[in-house]
Amino acid sequence: MKSSEIFSSRILNCPVEIVYNTFSNPNHLKNWWGPEGFTNTFHEFDLRPGGNWILTMHGPDKGSYENSSVFETVMPNKFVSWKRKSQPLFNMEISFEKLEENKTQILFRMIFETVEECDKLRKFVEPKNEENFDRLERVIGSIENLCR
Repeated sequence: MKSSEIFSSRILNCPVEIVYNTFSNPNHLKNWWGPEGFTNTFHEFDLRPGGNWILTMHGPDKGSYENSSVFETVMPNKFVSWKRKSQPLFNMEISFEKLEENKTQILFRMIFETVEECDKLRKFVEPKNEENFDRLERVIGSIENLCR
């Protein structure tokens, strides 16, 4: 059965508080959000229910991509969700699960209105989410002394 959701996850060797901080702190987040080669300009990052996240993602070859979302749920060190207001439209959830003292699982769940909309992006999104996690691991590595 086809799904209208895309799941991606990674286990990181770092405490959940540090992994969450790499998302909740825009100075860290801008360095890992998006696929390889992308850079970000954050225009607004108001991490609270009803707060806006407005950014421009700059592609490595050409093009800039405007993104606008509104946060719906914020549970520090556990869960964040938002609804995209710009195309492509979907709801996004990120879970932060403490597995051990220095081991955290991060899970992306992208929820589309229809299976067809999801399928249009699935082949592109799944490998790009892995690149996103690779970038996150590098940011965590740059603050590695916090993960010991």
